[in-house]
Amino acid sequence: MPNPLRWLLSLIFIAQMYLAMLVCALVFAIPAIISRNGAFAAVHSYSNWVRLTARLLVGLKSEIRGEVPQGEVIIAAKHQSFFDIILLCSVLPRPKFIMKRELVWAPILGQYALRIGCIPVDRGKKGAAIAKMKEDAAKAALNPGQLVIYPQGTRVAPGSKLPYKVGAGLLYAQFHQPCIPVATNVGLFWPKHGILRLPGTAVIEFLPAVPPGRSVGEFMRGIEATIETASDTLMREAGWQG
Repeated sequence: MPNPLRWLLSLIFIAQMYLAMLVCALVFAIPAIISRNGAFAAVHSYSNWVRLTARLLVGLKSEIRGEVPQGEVIIAAKHQSFFDIILLCSVLPRPKFIMKRELVWAPILGQYALRIGCIPVDRGKKGAAIAKMKEDAAKAALNPGQLVIYPQGTRVAPGSKLPYKVGAGLLYAQFHQPCIPVATNVGLFWPKHGILRLPGTAVIEFLPAVPPGRSVGEFMRGIEATIETASDTLMREAGWQG
């Protein structure tokens, strides 16, 4: 069982993380209003601060593997906790996420997400949501960047299984762009729920690009096998025995 000091440090880390979000939002408020570049500067600064303080306060180091995409691509990423979002935002030049619509109303986070070009999706409307997502993604393409989608649609704890949804494949077919799969092990150290943060090395890995031109079915089968296999490898490397 983790000792009380680790719980206390985790709590301090989380508290300062949200305080830093407020400070960062205020410092970059005017630059973000003037330009999307100001909003991206805020996102990058905050993400790097979280990575730094995670290492200093709770012993959670972080590592980026693979070639970080710089141009316009689709990124299909494994999602285990908030920390994999932080890691992506710390290195991608202009990330914009497919996100659940409820996050629009989250203080600070929602406003900055919209400013950098994130696309809210109403997950409860299925067919209508997919059509709206494709329409909004086409509009968002006017603002170049890396379009990040979580194919499973939500955070998935290590060892849990959840089907991959077709949305990623439809965007891949729509934009005729390469897709970069991303694997991770962050859920071992920063769980989906709860306060405790564990020491170790959290990794996201950018895997080889899937070139445009494949059928949606072939694409979906390929990224699921690739992301799940690579994520399991990263987790086993960190000591997971699932």
